[in-house]
Parts: sequence; C-alpha cells; structure tokens
Amino acid sequence: MRGGPGQLLAGRYRLTDRPEPLRALAVDERTGESVLLRALELPALLAGGRDPDEPVPAQADRLVRRVAAVGSAAPSWHPRLLRGVGAFVEGELLWTVEERPRGQSLAELLAAGPVPPYRAAELVADLVGALRALHEAGLSHGNLTAESVLVCEDGAAMLGGLLAGVAEEALAEDLGGPGGRRRYDVRATLVGPVAERWPLDGGPAGDCWALGVLLQRMVTGRSPFPEGTVPELVTAVRDGRREPSAVCGPLASLAERLLRPDPTLRPTAEAVRGELAELLAGAPEPVDEEWAARAVELKPEAP
Repeated sequence: MRGGPGQLLAGRYRLTDRPEPLRALAVDERTGESVLLRALELPALLAGGRDPDEPVPAQADRLVRRVAAVGSAAPSWHPRLLRGVGAFVEGELLWTVEERPRGQSLAELLAAGPVPPYRAAELVADLVGALRALHEAGLSHGNLTAESVLVCEDGAAMLGGLLAGVAEEALAEDLGGPGGRRRYDVRATLVGPVAERWPLDGGPAGDCWALGVLLQRMVTGRSPFPEGTVPELVTAVRDGRREPSAVCGPLASLAERLLRPDPTLRPTAEAVRGELAELLAGAPEPVDEEWAARAVELKPEAP
C-alpha cells in the first residue's frame, strides 16, 4: 500500500509509521488505542475498481460482515486474546483491525534464534488459554502462526490474527467455492507455504495440530514440515513426513501427540493447559535468562 505516517484510513485509523505492503500500525482516533491493520488484496470483481467514496460492492460487504460476526462472537474478555476491532474495505483492500499492545511478534523474536524449551512452554501455555476460550465459545482460530503471536513487554504471549484468518478463508471460499481444486489454488496464493495453516482437518483439533507445529518451530527454529512450496508442504503433511519431535526435549511427548494425524487422538486445549501447568511447576529457574535478554534487546524504543 502507499501512504505513510498521518494517513487516515476508514475515517478512523491514523497511521503512525510507514506501512509495510499489507500491514500497518495505527491509532484508533475514536478510542486512542494502538491497533494493527492487516490487508488482503481484493480482485477487481469484489473491489469494483471503485473510488474510495463509492459504496462497497455487495460481495465485499459480505466479507466484512462475516469477519465482523466472528469478531463479535470471540471472547474478547480473555487476557491472552488480542481483541479484534473490526474490518473495512478501502480501495482494493480488505482491512482487518485488532488491538496492538507494545511488544514484538513471535516471528520477529524467532528470527534471532529458537526458544529454550521451558520458555516455549510458558508461551504455549498463554496461547492455549486463548484457544480454550475460543473453542468453548464455539469458534476455532485457524491462523495460529508465529506472525499471529505477540510477545508483550512483560513476557506474556497474546494470540491475534483471528480476523485476518477469517478474512483469508472467507475470500478463498468466495473465489474458489466451498472446496475442490479451485479453492485450494486460491487459498495457496493467500496463505502460502506456512505449515501451521495446512492441517488436514479444521476446527479445534486443527488448532491443536497447528499449536504442535508452532511449538516445535519455537524450540528448533524451523518447521517440522518442509515449506518450500505449498504442494510440497501439503504432501508432507498428508504423508506424515516431518522431523521427529524428539528434538523438543521436555516438550517432545506433547509435540508428538499434538501432531498425530488422527484428530481424535490429539489432546484438547484444556488437556494441553493442564499438562503444561504440571511441566512448568517443575521447571528449573531461571526459565529463560538468555532468551529474555535477547527479547529485551529487540524491544522497540519508546516514542
């Protein structure tokens, strides 16, 4: 996207930094809170090639309403779930908006190296609490990746990306239909070869599988599945061809069970929460001195 600090989107969100191609930090001028904007490019048939002041085409409006419905149903009260603010269409982009406390994405932190196992257990314990709340509300996340996780300045992890994931899945269905090759092709373009986004099943069990992938990525610094291309990744997931979870140390058994092909054999979010609480109760101290020091170095300077 074009633009820079000071630009106003949707008459409400004032950009505070030079945006990346499909994401930007902003301030919500209605509430004063910091937010993260994520964008999806809409094909001309949805955007209508329109002027920003023209009405939103009906198909794009349905996407916005579908995203908003999930945001309204999500348990925004949960302290480890980033609150979705809303969605809007401007130009040829569908934007989703969520709160953005100060911190760094897990992806940014992993770029500096893997996470010690017990520190990974702390982060996963935070995330599984958010997943449990979503599942109890009758929702699944579907977008549990390192990019969707925010590690706050106090060290806690928060799960975001819910609305962005809903927008991607809704657009894939709108353009490709409910299933089949065309939807796969559209989804592959939107999502790319990110292992956490390609479970063989959806719903809460798919979220728990994605959590297993993310857990192993945290501890090893890499995906347990090859991520060269989407076909290569999907074939490996289908065939169960991956790096063994033994590399995860004290988390090996949990990662192995989360990645079981049969969804009925995977632990639930509630079971994972209990298992991690027991593991962390016996964790050596300090849990993460070296990694915490690295995280502090990566913190953005205060404005």
